[in-house]
Amino acid sequence: MKRPVSVQALPDYRIHLKYDDGMEGDIDLAEFVGKGPFVDWNDPAFFKRVEIGPHREIRWSDEIELCPDALYMQITGMTPAQYFAQASQETVHA
Repeated sequence: MKRPVSVQALPDYRIHLKYDDGMEGDIDLAEFVGKGPFVDWNDPAFFKRVEIGPHREIRWSDEIELCPDALYMQITGMTPAQYFAQASQETVHA
């Protein structure tokens, strides 16, 4: 699996992600602001607190987390089948 190495909040409810394979890109999250668990994003200061959590999740709190694999697929345009086929071919280091 690809691991995020950095995340940065950008204006207009976007984030910039970098992954350990060199892939990087911006994700627009504006469509979620104020909906369900994302109501806390109504506070721009809260949105800026994005971080990589201990299990490589992209998170703002224990209640708001996004899957780094799904975000990677969004950046690259890969389908789940393509992403997980590629991941199964990677060498695992113990």
